[in-house]
Amino acid sequence: MAGAEPWDDEYDVVVAGSGAGALTGALAAAGRGLRTVVLEKTALVGGTSAYAGAAVWLPGSQVQQRAGIGDSTESARAYLTALLGEAEAERREAFLETAPEVVAFLERDPAIDFAFRPFPDYFAAPGRSAAGRSFVPLDLPAERLGELAALVRPPVDRDRAGLGHPEGPLSAGRALIGRLLLALVTTGNGTVRTGTSVTRLIVEDGRVTGVEAGTADGPVRLRAARGVLLAAGGFEGNDAMREKNGVPGAAGWTMAPRGVNTGEPLLAATAIGAATGLMDEAWWCPGVAQPDGGAAFTLGFHGGLMVDASGRRFANESLPYDRMGREMAAGPGRVPAYLIFDSRNGGRLPAITVPGRPAEEHLAAGTWVRADGLAELAELIGVPGDALTATVERFNGFAATGVDEDFHRGEDPYDRFFTGASPDGNPCLVPVDRPPFYAARMVLSDLGTKGGLRTDPDARVLDRDDRPIPGLYAAGNTSASFAGRCYPGPGVPIGSAMVFAYRAVHDMAGTGTSRKDHS
Repeated sequence: MAGAEPWDDEYDVVVAGSGAGALTGALAAAGRGLRTVVLEKTALVGGTSAYAGAAVWLPGSQVQQRAGIGDSTESARAYLTALLGEAEAERREAFLETAPEVVAFLERDPAIDFAFRPFPDYFAAPGRSAAGRSFVPLDLPAERLGELAALVRPPVDRDRAGLGHPEGPLSAGRALIGRLLLALVTTGNGTVRTGTSVTRLIVEDGRVTGVEAGTADGPVRLRAARGVLLAAGGFEGNDAMREKNGVPGAAGWTMAPRGVNTGEPLLAATAIGAATGLMDEAWWCPGVAQPDGGAAFTLGFHGGLMVDASGRRFANESLPYDRMGREMAAGPGRVPAYLIFDSRNGGRLPAITVPGRPAEEHLAAGTWVRADGLAELAELIGVPGDALTATVERFNGFAATGVDEDFHRGEDPYDRFFTGASPDGNPCLVPVDRPPFYAARMVLSDLGTKGGLRTDPDARVLDRDDRPIPGLYAAGNTSASFAGRCYPGPGVPIGSAMVFAYRAVHDMAGTGTSRKDHS
Protein backbone atom coordinates (compact mmCIF):
# COMPACT_ATOMS: atom_id res chain seq x y z
CA MET A 1 0.00 0.00 0.00
CA ALA A 2 1.57 3.27 -1.06
CA GLY A 3 1.85 6.11 1.44
CA ALA A 4 0.74 9.02 -0.75
CA GLU A 5 -2.00 10.14 1.65
CA PRO A 6 -1.14 12.44 4.57
CA TRP A 7 -0.43 11.10 8.06
CA ASP A 8 -2.89 11.76 10.88
CA ASP A 9 -0.06 11.58 13.41
CA GLU A 10 3.63 10.73 13.40
CA TYR A 11 5.68 8.69 15.87
CA ASP A 12 9.06 7.03 15.99
CA VAL A 13 7.61 3.68 17.11
CA VAL A 14 4.10 2.28 16.74
CA VAL A 15 3.23 -0.71 18.96
CA ALA A 16 0.12 -2.77 18.26
CA GLY A 17 -1.17 -4.40 21.43
CA SER A 18 -0.96 -3.60 25.13
CA GLY A 19 0.02 -6.83 26.89
CA ALA A 20 3.24 -7.33 28.83
CA GLY A 21 5.38 -7.72 25.71
CA ALA A 22 3.89 -4.73 23.93
CA LEU A 23 4.29 -2.45 26.96
CA THR A 24 7.86 -3.62 27.56
CA GLY A 25 8.73 -2.74 23.98
CA ALA A 26 6.95 0.60 24.26
CA LEU A 27 8.79 1.39 27.49
CA ALA A 28 12.13 0.46 25.94
CA ALA A 29 11.41 2.85 23.05
CA ALA A 30 10.01 5.70 25.12
CA GLY A 31 12.86 5.34 27.62
CA ARG A 32 15.29 6.00 24.78
CA GLY A 33 13.50 9.24 23.95
CA LEU A 34 11.58 7.83 20.99
CA ARG A 35 8.05 9.13 20.52
CA THR A 36 5.99 5.99 20.99
CA VAL A 37 2.33 5.08 20.71
CA VAL A 38 0.58 1.94 21.96
CA LEU A 39 -2.51 1.00 19.96
CA GLU A 40 -5.09 -1.06 21.86
CA LYS A 41 -8.12 -2.45 20.06
CA THR A 42 -10.41 -2.33 23.11
CA ALA A 43 -11.12 0.29 25.76
CA LEU A 44 -8.90 -1.50 28.29
CA VAL A 45 -5.17 -2.15 28.44
CA GLY A 46 -3.46 -5.44 29.21
CA GLY A 47 -5.07 -8.15 27.10
CA THR A 48 -4.63 -11.70 28.34
CA SER A 49 -1.57 -10.59 30.35
CA ALA A 50 -3.90 -8.74 32.71
CA TYR A 51 -5.73 -12.01 33.45
CA ALA A 52 -2.52 -13.96 34.06
CA GLY A 53 -0.89 -14.98 37.29
CA ALA A 54 1.99 -12.96 35.79
CA ALA A 55 4.75 -15.48 36.31
CA VAL A 56 7.67 -14.25 34.20
CA TRP A 57 10.26 -16.81 33.01
CA LEU A 58 13.43 -14.79 32.49
CA PRO A 59 16.33 -16.97 33.68
CA GLY A 60 19.65 -15.86 35.14
CA SER A 61 18.38 -12.47 36.24
CA GLN A 62 19.03 -10.37 39.32
CA VAL A 63 15.68 -11.49 40.73
CA GLN A 64 16.82 -15.12 40.89
CA GLN A 65 20.19 -13.99 42.24
CA ARG A 66 18.48 -12.10 45.10
CA ALA A 67 16.48 -15.23 45.90
CA GLY A 68 19.63 -17.36 46.00
CA ILE A 69 18.11 -20.26 44.06
CA GLY A 70 21.23 -21.03 42.04
CA ASP A 71 19.69 -20.29 38.66
CA SER A 72 21.94 -19.28 35.76
CA THR A 73 21.86 -18.67 32.05
CA GLU A 74 23.94 -21.82 31.60
CA SER A 75 21.50 -24.08 33.44
CA ALA A 76 18.56 -22.56 31.54
CA ARG A 77 20.45 -23.17 28.29
CA ALA A 78 20.91 -26.84 29.22
CA TYR A 79 17.21 -27.12 30.05
CA LEU A 80 15.96 -25.47 26.85
CA THR A 81 18.40 -27.40 24.68
CA ALA A 82 17.29 -30.69 26.24
CA LEU A 83 13.66 -29.82 25.44
CA LEU A 84 13.97 -28.04 22.11
CA GLY A 85 17.12 -29.48 20.58
CA GLU A 86 18.83 -27.24 18.06
CA ALA A 87 15.58 -25.89 16.59
CA GLU A 88 15.46 -22.10 16.81
CA ALA A 89 18.96 -22.09 18.34
CA GLU A 90 19.64 -18.48 17.34
CA ARG A 91 16.44 -17.18 18.88
CA ARG A 92 16.98 -19.32 21.98
CA GLU A 93 20.43 -17.80 22.46
CA ALA A 94 19.05 -14.32 21.88
CA PHE A 95 16.41 -14.96 24.54
CA LEU A 96 18.92 -16.29 27.07
CA GLU A 97 21.43 -13.51 26.38
CA THR A 98 18.88 -10.74 26.76
CA ALA A 99 16.67 -11.99 29.62
CA PRO A 100 18.88 -10.65 32.46
CA GLU A 101 19.29 -7.33 30.64
CA VAL A 102 15.53 -6.91 30.29
CA VAL A 103 15.01 -7.49 34.01
CA ALA A 104 17.75 -5.04 34.95
CA PHE A 105 16.29 -2.46 32.57
CA LEU A 106 12.80 -2.82 34.02
CA GLU A 107 13.85 -2.77 37.66
CA ARG A 108 15.79 0.44 37.16
CA ASP A 109 12.41 2.12 36.82
CA PRO A 110 10.92 3.05 40.21
CA ALA A 111 7.51 1.85 39.05
CA ILE A 112 8.63 -1.78 38.56
CA ASP A 113 9.47 -4.34 41.26
CA PHE A 114 9.65 -8.12 41.03
CA ALA A 115 9.94 -10.91 43.59
CA PHE A 116 10.83 -14.57 43.13
CA ARG A 117 8.04 -17.10 43.69
CA PRO A 118 8.65 -20.87 43.55
CA PHE A 119 6.82 -22.59 40.67
CA PRO A 120 8.49 -25.70 39.18
CA ASP A 121 9.60 -25.94 35.58
CA TYR A 122 7.31 -28.23 33.60
CA PHE A 123 9.69 -31.02 32.49
CA ALA A 124 12.11 -33.39 34.17
CA ALA A 125 15.10 -32.55 31.97
CA PRO A 126 18.75 -31.57 32.50
CA GLY A 127 18.98 -28.02 33.80
CA ARG A 128 15.52 -28.04 35.38
CA SER A 129 15.22 -25.83 38.43
CA ALA A 130 13.47 -27.56 41.32
CA ALA A 131 12.10 -24.22 42.52
CA GLY A 132 11.47 -22.94 39.01
CA ARG A 133 12.82 -19.75 37.49
CA SER A 134 9.77 -17.52 37.33
CA PHE A 135 9.07 -14.41 39.32
CA VAL A 136 6.11 -12.08 39.72
CA PRO A 137 5.44 -8.34 40.07
CA LEU A 138 4.77 -6.96 43.51
CA ASP A 139 1.22 -5.82 44.17
CA LEU A 140 0.58 -2.24 43.04
CA PRO A 141 -1.50 0.11 45.21
CA ALA A 142 -4.30 1.49 43.04
CA GLU A 143 -3.70 5.01 44.35
CA ARG A 144 -0.16 4.92 43.00
CA LEU A 145 -1.54 4.30 39.52
CA GLY A 146 -4.19 6.99 39.96
CA GLU A 147 -6.47 7.63 37.00
CA LEU A 148 -4.52 5.14 34.90
CA ALA A 149 -6.02 2.30 36.98
CA ALA A 150 -9.28 2.65 35.06
CA LEU A 151 -7.40 1.71 31.86
CA VAL A 152 -6.17 -1.65 33.18
CA ARG A 153 -8.33 -4.67 32.39
CA PRO A 154 -9.95 -6.13 35.56
CA PRO A 155 -9.51 -9.77 36.69
CA VAL A 156 -11.12 -12.31 34.38
CA ASP A 157 -14.08 -13.14 36.62
CA ARG A 158 -15.04 -9.49 37.08
CA ASP A 159 -14.25 -8.55 33.49
CA ARG A 160 -16.51 -11.27 32.11
CA ALA A 161 -19.25 -10.08 34.46
CA GLY A 162 -18.85 -6.48 33.31
CA LEU A 163 -17.45 -5.34 36.66
CA GLY A 164 -14.46 -3.19 37.49
CA HIS A 165 -11.52 -3.81 39.77
CA PRO A 166 -12.02 -5.22 43.25
CA GLU A 167 -11.04 -3.21 46.31
CA GLY A 168 -7.37 -3.18 47.22
CA PRO A 169 -4.15 -3.21 45.23
CA LEU A 170 -3.69 -4.50 41.70
CA SER A 171 -2.11 -7.95 41.84
CA ALA A 172 -0.69 -10.57 39.47
CA GLY A 173 -1.25 -9.67 35.80
CA ARG A 174 -2.96 -6.40 36.64
CA ALA A 175 0.06 -5.38 38.71
CA LEU A 176 2.42 -6.19 35.85
CA ILE A 177 0.37 -4.21 33.34
CA GLY A 178 -0.18 -1.37 35.80
CA ARG A 179 3.52 -1.07 36.58
CA LEU A 180 4.55 -1.11 32.92
CA LEU A 181 1.84 1.40 32.04
CA LEU A 182 2.91 3.75 34.85
CA ALA A 183 6.54 3.53 33.79
CA LEU A 184 5.64 4.20 30.14
CA VAL A 185 3.51 7.25 30.82
CA THR A 186 6.10 8.66 33.25
CA THR A 187 8.72 8.80 30.48
CA GLY A 188 6.75 11.59 28.81
CA ASN A 189 7.35 9.94 25.44
CA GLY A 190 4.68 7.23 25.52
CA THR A 191 1.03 7.54 24.50
CA VAL A 192 -1.73 4.93 24.70
CA ARG A 193 -4.59 5.07 22.21
CA THR A 194 -7.46 2.73 23.07
CA GLY A 195 -10.24 1.78 20.68
CA THR A 196 -7.67 1.66 17.88
CA SER A 197 -7.20 -1.53 15.85
CA VAL A 198 -4.45 -2.03 13.27
CA THR A 199 -5.98 -3.07 9.95
CA ARG A 200 -3.20 -2.42 7.39
CA LEU A 201 0.51 -1.87 7.21
CA ILE A 202 1.69 1.02 5.09
CA VAL A 203 4.70 0.26 2.89
CA GLU A 204 6.83 2.87 1.09
CA ASP A 205 9.80 1.89 -1.09
CA GLY A 206 9.82 -1.61 0.38
CA ARG A 207 9.78 -0.49 4.01
CA VAL A 208 6.93 -0.51 6.56
CA THR A 209 6.56 3.12 7.53
CA GLY A 210 3.29 3.13 9.43
CA VAL A 211 -0.13 1.63 9.99
CA GLU A 212 -3.73 2.25 9.12
CA ALA A 213 -5.98 1.69 12.12
CA GLY A 214 -9.69 1.66 12.70
CA THR A 215 -11.26 3.90 15.33
CA ALA A 216 -14.79 4.88 16.31
CA ASP A 217 -14.30 8.04 14.25
CA GLY A 218 -13.02 6.26 11.16
CA PRO A 219 -9.59 5.11 9.93
CA VAL A 220 -6.39 6.89 10.88
CA ARG A 221 -2.91 6.72 9.35
CA LEU A 222 -0.05 6.73 11.86
CA ARG A 223 3.57 7.06 10.79
CA ALA A 224 6.32 4.98 12.44
CA ALA A 225 9.68 6.49 11.55
CA ARG A 226 11.73 3.75 13.26
CA GLY A 227 9.40 0.76 13.04
CA VAL A 228 6.15 -1.01 13.79
CA LEU A 229 6.04 -3.65 16.52
CA LEU A 230 3.13 -6.10 16.30
CA ALA A 231 2.54 -7.57 19.77
CA ALA A 232 -1.25 -7.80 19.82
CA GLY A 233 -1.78 -11.45 20.74
CA GLY A 234 -2.71 -14.32 18.50
CA PHE A 235 -5.87 -15.37 16.68
CA GLU A 236 -7.42 -17.54 19.38
CA GLY A 237 -10.60 -15.45 19.31
CA ASN A 238 -11.24 -16.12 15.60
CA ASP A 239 -13.00 -19.44 14.95
CA ALA A 240 -12.57 -19.15 11.18
CA MET A 241 -8.79 -18.73 11.48
CA ARG A 242 -8.62 -21.54 14.03
CA GLU A 243 -10.45 -23.88 11.67
CA LYS A 244 -8.38 -22.85 8.66
CA ASN A 245 -5.14 -23.55 10.51
CA GLY A 246 -6.27 -26.67 12.37
CA VAL A 247 -6.12 -25.25 15.89
CA PRO A 248 -8.13 -27.50 18.24
CA GLY A 249 -10.55 -26.00 20.74
CA ALA A 250 -12.79 -23.01 20.12
CA ALA A 251 -12.79 -19.24 20.41
CA GLY A 252 -15.45 -19.52 23.11
CA TRP A 253 -13.14 -21.63 25.25
CA THR A 254 -10.01 -19.47 25.07
CA MET A 255 -8.85 -17.49 28.10
CA ALA A 256 -8.27 -14.35 26.05
CA PRO A 257 -10.64 -11.45 26.76
CA ARG A 258 -13.78 -11.81 24.72
CA GLY A 259 -13.92 -10.12 21.35
CA VAL A 260 -10.15 -9.65 21.06
CA ASN A 261 -7.17 -11.46 19.53
CA THR A 262 -8.87 -12.11 16.23
CA GLY A 263 -5.72 -11.89 14.13
CA GLU A 264 -5.99 -8.59 12.23
CA PRO A 265 -2.35 -7.50 12.76
CA LEU A 266 -1.14 -10.94 11.68
CA LEU A 267 -3.29 -10.80 8.56
CA ALA A 268 -2.03 -7.29 7.82
CA ALA A 269 1.52 -8.63 7.86
CA THR A 270 0.82 -11.66 5.68
CA ALA A 271 -0.88 -9.33 3.20
CA ILE A 272 2.53 -7.72 2.54
CA GLY A 273 4.34 -11.04 2.25
CA ALA A 274 5.22 -12.02 5.82
CA ALA A 275 5.87 -15.70 6.53
CA THR A 276 4.17 -17.65 9.31
CA GLY A 277 4.93 -20.72 11.41
CA LEU A 278 3.35 -22.97 14.05
CA MET A 279 -0.08 -21.83 12.94
CA ASP A 280 -1.75 -24.95 14.37
CA GLU A 281 -0.32 -24.38 17.85
CA ALA A 282 -1.48 -22.83 21.14
CA TRP A 283 -0.58 -22.65 24.83
CA TRP A 284 -3.05 -25.31 25.96
CA CYS A 285 -4.85 -25.96 29.22
CA PRO A 286 -7.81 -27.98 30.46
CA GLY A 287 -10.88 -25.82 30.94
CA VAL A 288 -13.88 -26.39 33.16
CA ALA A 289 -16.90 -25.79 30.94
CA GLN A 290 -18.81 -22.76 32.21
CA PRO A 291 -22.57 -22.22 32.41
CA ASP A 292 -22.30 -19.40 29.84
CA GLY A 293 -20.57 -21.64 27.28
CA GLY A 294 -17.05 -20.43 28.04
CA ALA A 295 -14.28 -22.20 29.89
CA ALA A 296 -12.23 -21.63 33.04
CA PHE A 297 -8.46 -22.13 33.05
CA THR A 298 -7.85 -25.15 35.26
CA LEU A 299 -4.66 -26.33 36.93
CA GLY A 300 -3.40 -27.73 40.21
CA PHE A 301 -5.49 -30.91 40.38
CA HIS A 302 -5.24 -32.23 43.94
CA GLY A 303 -7.92 -34.88 43.73
CA GLY A 304 -10.32 -36.59 41.40
CA LEU A 305 -9.61 -38.37 38.13
CA MET A 306 -10.37 -37.53 34.51
CA VAL A 307 -12.05 -39.87 32.02
CA ASP A 308 -12.81 -39.74 28.32
CA ALA A 309 -15.89 -40.92 26.43
CA SER A 310 -14.92 -44.53 27.14
CA GLY A 311 -15.10 -43.95 30.90
CA ARG A 312 -11.36 -44.53 31.30
CA ARG A 313 -8.43 -42.37 32.36
CA PHE A 314 -6.04 -41.27 29.62
CA ALA A 315 -3.29 -39.25 31.38
CA ASN A 316 -1.78 -38.09 34.64
CA GLU A 317 -4.29 -35.45 35.73
CA SER A 318 -1.59 -33.53 37.64
CA LEU A 319 0.51 -32.83 34.56
CA PRO A 320 1.41 -29.19 33.84
CA TYR A 321 -1.59 -27.63 32.15
CA ASP A 322 -0.15 -27.38 28.63
CA ARG A 323 0.91 -31.03 28.74
CA MET A 324 -2.52 -32.08 29.99
CA GLY A 325 -4.18 -29.99 27.29
CA ARG A 326 -2.07 -31.77 24.68
CA GLU A 327 -3.19 -35.11 26.08
CA MET A 328 -6.79 -33.98 25.68
CA ALA A 329 -6.17 -32.93 22.09
CA ALA A 330 -4.28 -36.12 21.22
CA GLY A 331 -7.10 -38.64 21.24
CA PRO A 332 -10.71 -38.98 20.08
CA GLY A 333 -13.38 -38.76 22.74
CA ARG A 334 -11.30 -36.63 25.11
CA VAL A 335 -13.15 -33.36 24.48
CA PRO A 336 -15.25 -33.13 26.43
CA ALA A 337 -13.66 -35.16 29.18
CA TYR A 338 -15.07 -35.42 32.69
CA LEU A 339 -13.40 -34.81 36.04
CA ILE A 340 -14.84 -37.33 38.50
CA PHE A 341 -14.69 -36.39 42.19
CA ASP A 342 -16.57 -37.01 45.40
CA SER A 343 -17.95 -35.15 48.41
CA ARG A 344 -14.94 -35.27 50.71
CA ASN A 345 -14.42 -31.50 50.33
CA GLY A 346 -18.08 -30.56 50.35
CA GLY A 347 -18.38 -31.18 46.62
CA ARG A 348 -15.84 -28.51 45.74
CA LEU A 349 -13.78 -29.04 42.61
CA PRO A 350 -10.35 -30.49 43.56
CA ALA A 351 -8.48 -28.03 41.35
CA ILE A 352 -7.85 -24.33 40.81
CA THR A 353 -10.13 -22.67 38.26
CA VAL A 354 -9.99 -19.13 36.91
CA PRO A 355 -12.69 -17.91 36.95
CA GLY A 356 -14.47 -20.06 39.50
CA ARG A 357 -18.24 -20.47 39.71
CA PRO A 358 -20.34 -21.94 42.57
CA ALA A 359 -21.22 -25.62 42.30
CA GLU A 360 -24.92 -24.72 42.39
CA GLU A 361 -24.59 -22.71 39.16
CA HIS A 362 -22.82 -25.57 37.43
CA LEU A 363 -25.36 -28.14 38.61
CA ALA A 364 -28.26 -25.95 37.49
CA ALA A 365 -26.66 -25.46 34.06
CA GLY A 366 -25.72 -29.11 33.63
CA THR A 367 -21.98 -28.43 33.27
CA TRP A 368 -21.64 -30.54 36.43
CA VAL A 369 -23.80 -33.50 37.38
CA ARG A 370 -24.19 -35.28 40.71
CA ALA A 371 -25.33 -38.81 41.58
CA ASP A 372 -25.34 -41.14 44.57
CA GLY A 373 -23.70 -43.96 42.59
CA LEU A 374 -21.10 -44.28 39.87
CA ALA A 375 -23.39 -46.16 37.49
CA GLU A 376 -25.96 -43.37 37.71
CA LEU A 377 -23.23 -40.76 37.25
CA ALA A 378 -21.99 -42.58 34.16
CA GLU A 379 -25.48 -42.54 32.66
CA LEU A 380 -25.74 -38.78 33.23
CA ILE A 381 -22.51 -38.09 31.31
CA GLY A 382 -23.02 -40.75 28.66
CA VAL A 383 -20.12 -43.08 29.38
CA PRO A 384 -20.26 -46.85 30.01
CA GLY A 385 -21.18 -47.51 33.63
CA ASP A 386 -19.08 -50.64 34.03
CA ALA A 387 -16.01 -48.89 32.62
CA LEU A 388 -16.36 -45.87 34.90
CA THR A 389 -16.90 -48.06 37.96
CA ALA A 390 -13.85 -50.18 37.12
CA THR A 391 -11.75 -47.05 36.47
CA VAL A 392 -12.62 -45.51 39.83
CA GLU A 393 -12.01 -48.81 41.66
CA ARG A 394 -8.59 -49.16 40.00
CA PHE A 395 -7.73 -45.55 40.86
CA ASN A 396 -8.77 -46.08 44.48
CA GLY A 397 -6.44 -49.06 44.58
CA PHE A 398 -3.59 -46.82 43.46
CA ALA A 399 -4.57 -44.35 46.18
CA ALA A 400 -4.24 -47.12 48.75
CA THR A 401 -0.75 -48.12 47.61
CA GLY A 402 0.43 -44.61 46.72
CA VAL A 403 1.55 -45.72 43.25
CA ASP A 404 -0.23 -44.81 40.02
CA GLU A 405 0.74 -47.81 37.90
CA ASP A 406 -0.95 -46.36 34.81
CA PHE A 407 0.24 -42.75 34.60
CA HIS A 408 2.68 -42.18 37.51
CA ARG A 409 0.69 -39.36 39.07
CA GLY A 410 2.47 -37.81 42.02
CA GLU A 411 6.00 -38.86 41.04
CA ASP A 412 7.09 -35.45 39.71
CA PRO A 413 7.65 -32.35 41.88
CA TYR A 414 5.17 -30.40 39.76
CA ASP A 415 2.45 -32.96 40.51
CA ARG A 416 2.85 -32.37 44.24
CA PHE A 417 3.24 -28.59 44.07
CA PHE A 418 -0.45 -27.89 44.58
CA THR A 419 -1.17 -30.51 47.25
CA GLY A 420 -0.03 -28.43 50.24
CA ALA A 421 1.17 -30.32 53.29
CA SER A 422 1.75 -33.88 52.13
CA PRO A 423 0.22 -36.64 54.24
CA ASP A 424 1.70 -40.12 54.33
CA GLY A 425 1.68 -41.74 50.93
CA ASN A 426 1.05 -40.00 47.62
CA PRO A 427 -0.90 -36.76 48.15
CA CYS A 428 -1.92 -36.67 44.47
CA LEU A 429 -3.80 -39.96 44.77
CA VAL A 430 -6.92 -39.26 46.83
CA PRO A 431 -9.59 -41.97 46.73
CA VAL A 432 -12.93 -41.18 45.13
CA ASP A 433 -15.22 -43.08 47.51
CA ARG A 434 -17.51 -40.67 49.35
CA PRO A 435 -20.91 -40.25 47.67
CA PRO A 436 -22.55 -38.34 46.24
CA PHE A 437 -20.22 -38.29 43.24
CA TYR A 438 -19.70 -35.43 40.79
CA ALA A 439 -18.64 -35.10 37.16
CA ALA A 440 -17.45 -31.75 35.80
CA ARG A 441 -17.36 -31.30 32.02
CA MET A 442 -13.84 -30.46 30.80
CA VAL A 443 -13.04 -28.85 27.45
CA LEU A 444 -9.82 -27.90 25.67
CA SER A 445 -8.98 -24.31 26.53
CA ASP A 446 -5.91 -22.22 25.76
CA LEU A 447 -4.01 -19.15 26.92
CA GLY A 448 -3.65 -18.03 23.32
CA THR A 449 -2.36 -19.32 20.01
CA LYS A 450 1.43 -19.49 19.73
CA GLY A 451 1.81 -19.56 15.97
CA GLY A 452 2.23 -16.42 13.95
CA LEU A 453 4.77 -14.36 12.08
CA ARG A 454 8.21 -15.84 11.62
CA THR A 455 10.90 -13.63 13.10
CA ASP A 456 14.67 -13.53 13.50
CA PRO A 457 16.61 -13.07 16.79
CA ASP A 458 15.90 -9.32 16.75
CA ALA A 459 12.17 -9.91 16.22
CA ARG A 460 12.35 -8.69 12.62
CA VAL A 461 9.48 -10.20 10.65
CA LEU A 462 10.67 -12.43 7.83
CA ASP A 463 9.18 -12.70 4.37
CA ARG A 464 8.56 -15.97 2.55
CA ASP A 465 12.15 -15.95 1.27
CA ASP A 466 13.47 -15.71 4.87
CA ARG A 467 14.45 -12.05 4.49
CA PRO A 468 13.59 -9.35 7.06
CA ILE A 469 10.82 -6.96 6.07
CA PRO A 470 12.33 -3.54 6.82
CA GLY A 471 10.51 -1.62 9.56
CA LEU A 472 8.35 -4.55 10.75
CA TYR A 473 8.78 -6.47 14.02
CA ALA A 474 6.68 -8.94 16.01
CA ALA A 475 6.71 -10.38 19.52
CA GLY A 476 4.50 -12.42 21.81
CA ASN A 477 1.68 -14.45 20.35
CA THR A 478 1.62 -12.42 17.13
CA SER A 479 4.87 -14.24 16.34
CA ALA A 480 5.70 -17.94 16.12
CA SER A 481 7.14 -18.93 19.50
CA PHE A 482 10.83 -19.81 19.80
CA ALA A 483 9.68 -22.62 22.15
CA GLY A 484 8.05 -24.46 19.26
CA ARG A 485 5.60 -27.12 20.38
CA CYS A 486 6.83 -27.06 23.97
CA TYR A 487 5.88 -25.03 27.06
CA PRO A 488 9.05 -25.19 29.18
CA GLY A 489 7.90 -23.44 32.34
CA PRO A 490 5.57 -20.91 33.96
CA GLY A 491 5.89 -17.48 32.40
CA VAL A 492 7.60 -18.45 29.14
CA PRO A 493 4.90 -16.76 27.00
CA ILE A 494 5.16 -13.47 28.91
CA GLY A 495 8.93 -13.62 29.38
CA SER A 496 9.70 -14.33 25.74
CA ALA A 497 7.28 -11.61 24.60
CA MET A 498 9.09 -9.10 26.79
CA VAL A 499 12.55 -10.12 25.58
CA PHE A 500 11.79 -10.02 21.88
CA ALA A 501 9.86 -6.76 22.10
CA TYR A 502 12.88 -5.28 23.88
CA ARG A 503 15.24 -6.61 21.22
CA ALA A 504 12.98 -5.24 18.48
CA VAL A 505 13.29 -1.72 19.87
CA HIS A 506 17.07 -2.00 20.19
CA ASP A 507 17.22 -2.99 16.55
CA MET A 508 15.01 -0.06 15.57
CA ALA A 509 17.39 2.23 17.47
CA GLY A 510 20.44 0.69 15.77
CA THR A 511 21.75 -1.05 18.88
CA GLY A 512 20.58 -4.62 18.25
CA THR A 513 22.94 -7.38 19.33
CA SER A 514 22.15 -9.81 16.49
CA ARG A 515 23.06 -8.41 13.08
CA LYS A 516 22.88 -11.54 10.94
CA ASP A 517 21.88 -10.67 7.40
CA HIS A 518 19.01 -12.88 6.25
CA SER A 519 18.88 -11.32 2.81
